[in-house]
Order: sequence, then structure tokens, then C-alpha cells
Amino acid sequence: MTASNKNKTKHVSYKKWGYLFLIPFFLVYGVFSFIPMISTFYYSFFENYMSGLKEIGPTFVGFDNYIKLFTEGDLLKYFENTIILWVLGFVPQIVISLILAAWFTDTRLKLKCSGFFKTVIYMPNLIMASSFAMLFFALFSNNGPINLILMNAGIIKEPFHFMSSTAGARGLIALMNFLMWYGNTTILLMAGMMGIDTALFEAAEVDGATPSQVFSKITMPLLKPILAYVIITSLIGGLQMFDLPQILTNGKGGPDRTTMTLIMYLNNHLYSKNYGMAGALSVILFLVTGTLSIWVFKAITGQREK
Repeated sequence: MTASNKNKTKHVSYKKWGYLFLIPFFLVYGVFSFIPMISTFYYSFFENYMSGLKEIGPTFVGFDNYIKLFTEGDLLKYFENTIILWVLGFVPQIVISLILAAWFTDTRLKLKCSGFFKTVIYMPNLIMASSFAMLFFALFSNNGPINLILMNAGIIKEPFHFMSSTAGARGLIALMNFLMWYGNTTILLMAGMMGIDTALFEAAEVDGATPSQVFSKITMPLLKPILAYVIITSLIGGLQMFDLPQILTNGKGGPDRTTMTLIMYLNNHLYSKNYGMAGALSVILFLVTGTLSIWVFKAITGQREK
């Protein structure tokens, strides 16, 4: 054996193991996500529903299902409801989360028991949405404790019908979304803030920058990637809002369908076994979600197409 051969070391490649470990993910994704997604897109061009015990279709109808959604239904109204409910819950959520994240990551404040408070604000996220909705339904019912407290305090003379008021019903749904998700948002923003180089804050402090200037000029610009992630994931969840308004309004989206969301509307088509219309609505929701997510990402990160 020559000296050059002795100096050669055996190279071990681990790439095949990486591909091997990825196979289960792609199998599960393909069976439970990709194939159903393609099937949904395919059947959205067919008329397929139940009339009593008789199944009508599937019959190819082209874009008729999409046209009916925009001309015969209240698709735009339900889209507006969904966006309003998401905005009402997300705006206070992101504001409070930014404030809490800035407090918890500011070493100069020397907050005591910060670990306890971090746990407490995250706990509502662990409660099931159905339980949360039932709790609020009991608290804010006509004879519930909230109305009793308000009447005993002299704020109102008779029970306020939260479920029969557009502002009341939307406000409750927004409040529940805020309470459930602001803890999770706070943790994500804290992770982003803790990843910022502390030397930048020290230099700004030496230069005499105020806390508000440090937050607006250093923290927020460097927090854009995490902020984009938080807003996009919240937007996707908001467009898919279902369980809270479904349980709170018994699936009717009252009052006067002002809390009917897109997924509740989709669920009605699935319940009536109108699979063609349900597929068309799913495709529309997918396109809207993708378009809005790309727009939000570019608006926050400042990326523009060349």
C-alpha cells in the first residue's frame, strides 16, 4: 500500500439518512394533504350534492360553482365578517404582546417573578376553543354573572343581550381570540427580541437614545422577520376562524349572520353534502389566503419584485 493511499480517509456520507427520515413526512403530507387538495380543486368543477336520499352528480359544470358563490350567496359578506373579527382580535393582541415582550426582555427593569407571569399569560392558549366559547357563553348570557355585576353596579338597568347585538357578539369573539393567542404571540416576539445583539442597545444608551427611540429605531426594524411570521400565521388562523363563533352562536352566525365566517359558510355546504360548492369555496379561500400572505410578507419585509 502506497503512502498516498494510507493518507486517504474514508468519507462517510449521511445524506441518504436525511432523505430517509424525510420519507415519512412526505408520505403523510401526500396522503392527507396534497392528494385531498388536488381532489378538492378537481371536484370544485362538478355539480355534486344530495337531494334527500338521492345523489345528484357528479356532473361537470365548469366554473358554475364559482359564479354561484359570488352571485347567489353572501360570500363577500362572510369574508368581511371574517376580516373584521380577525382585526378586532389581532390589533390589541399585537399591541399588548409587543409591550409585554419589550418589558420581559428589558434587563434594566429587573422584573421579579417574570417566569411566573410568562406562564400565566400563556395558559389561556392551552384551553380548548370549545371550552373557552362555552365559558364566555355562560358568563355573558342574559342571566349570567357579567350582566348581574353590571346591574348591581348601576351601570345598566336591564340585562344587555350580548348574543343579540352585532357589537356584543363580535366583541366577545374578538376578546376570546385575544385572550387565547396573545400569550403565544408574546413568546414569539420575545424570542425575536432576545436574538437582537445587545451591543446595539448599549451603543444607543451611550448615545443618549430614549427607550421609545430604541424601540422604534432598533427593535422594530430588526423584529420584522418575526413580526411577518406572527402576522401571517395569525391571518391564516383568522381566515380559518370557526370553532369560537360556531359554538357561541350555535352555528347560525347571529345576529343576522354578522358573525358568520368563511369556514362556517363552508361547513354549511359540507353539512348539506354540496361537495361541489364546498370545493369551490375551499379553492377561493386558499387563493385569498395565499395572496394576502404574500402581500403582508412583502409589505412588512420591504421586498419588492424586480
